[in-house]
Amino acid sequence: MARAFAPGNISSVFKIIPHTDPARMHSLGMGFTVQEGVEATVSEHQHTQIFFNGQDINFPTVLSVIERLIQNTNISGIKVHLISPLPLGCGFGLSGAASLATVYALNKLIGTDKDNETLAMIAHVAEVENRTGLGDVCSQYHGGCLVKLKEGAPLVADKLPIPEQPIYYRYFGPIQTSEVLRNKEQAKRINSAADKALAVLHKLTSTESTPELFTACFAIAKQFSIDSGLLADPRVIQTIKQIEKTGGVASMIMLGNGVYSTQAFDGATKTQLSKNPARLI
Repeated sequence: MARAFAPGNISSVFKIIPHTDPARMHSLGMGFTVQEGVEATVSEHQHTQIFFNGQDINFPTVLSVIERLIQNTNISGIKVHLISPLPLGCGFGLSGAASLATVYALNKLIGTDKDNETLAMIAHVAEVENRTGLGDVCSQYHGGCLVKLKEGAPLVADKLPIPEQPIYYRYFGPIQTSEVLRNKEQAKRINSAADKALAVLHKLTSTESTPELFTACFAIAKQFSIDSGLLADPRVIQTIKQIEKTGGVASMIMLGNGVYSTQAFDGATKTQLSKNPARLI
């Protein structure tokens, strides 16, 4: 048996970088990891079976990384127990976290002796191939508040000097990442909005740590959510307005109908921006 953990990731700005090679398709943008995530426990089994919080689940992205690692071995199957307090399909990058934690643990269990960067790329490719994400694995591999600006390099990111601190979020409902990635018109609008955001984010990578830096990130993220057309759920819009009326800052979780802020608000759950990356436990 082996165990690993990968943090959840809140993405706030993203640009889709298409490519025929799944290892070259990814996203640019900004996001940060939180203290909660996914813990994966793996063991050999007669057939592969995946559980999420005790429930048997069809999880194609996790299945992909398992098949990749056990190919050319005499292992017939793997049992995976995934535990997380965060909800699936709500913008916390749980498919990436589950895949990354699983591949870290499985590498330890069966002794494939691959380095963490190689394992992270396996998880990233699985995300792309299954249309469950484009950039969460990069953030979860590094940990912290990250800006991704280098096209063609899925695991390259710049860390912003933003300290660990409380974050509050409220989830209203899921957005299917696969549907957004398939919608060409929506993808075009997202990328146009992202280009504007990335131009500003590029300047922030050389900024020293100040209380205003994270506030600036929120402003960029919120403007992206508006320009991209993704900020559409009335509950999300109203919640952001209410937070701003009390002097707070907030934006929409990408991709999920949810809100995150640096201050507590009605119905919110508390988490924390965390710099801890994926790791064996």
